[in-house]
Amino acid sequence: MNRTDLLLRMLDTTFDKESWYAPFKSAIEGLTAEQACWKPDGEATKTIWENVNHLIYYKERLTAKLEGRERTNSLDGNETFYLTKQLNEDKEWRAVVERVETAHRGLREALSKTTGEILQEDSLEGKLLDIMLHDAYHTGQIIQIRKMQGSWPSER
Repeated sequence: MNRTDLLLRMLDTTFDKESWYAPFKSAIEGLTAEQACWKPDGEATKTIWENVNHLIYYKERLTAKLEGRERTNSLDGNETFYLTKQLNEDKEWRAVVERVETAHRGLREALSKTTGEILQEDSLEGKLLDIMLHDAYHTGQIIQIRKMQGSWPSER
């Protein structure tokens, strides 16, 4: 297995391929907008919707970098949680879910077309690994929020 294939496998494992931990897509599966907007008491906790916004931003940014495109929408870390307006409407939530899926597919496609030499440039391989760990970290937060709200399936 070459490095790109290994990175693609790990990218898929954190997003939608079941491994020994739940992937991101399973963590948001079946959520309503109301559940995605729910927030436990305390200022430090973000909603599931906010976490998904955050992940979208970084996937889209890295995809642009891999494709050699300039990003005009530069946000600081905290602003990324508010990338899309959080509304208690299922149609709007489904659009956010579709956007994160599109962002993942775009990143995956860009990575599959990237050579090993390009991955070495500007620490792109390290940035890809960071994205995967970042996704796994926030997936764990999303699952914890779902457990707190009682929407995480008991059989998982």
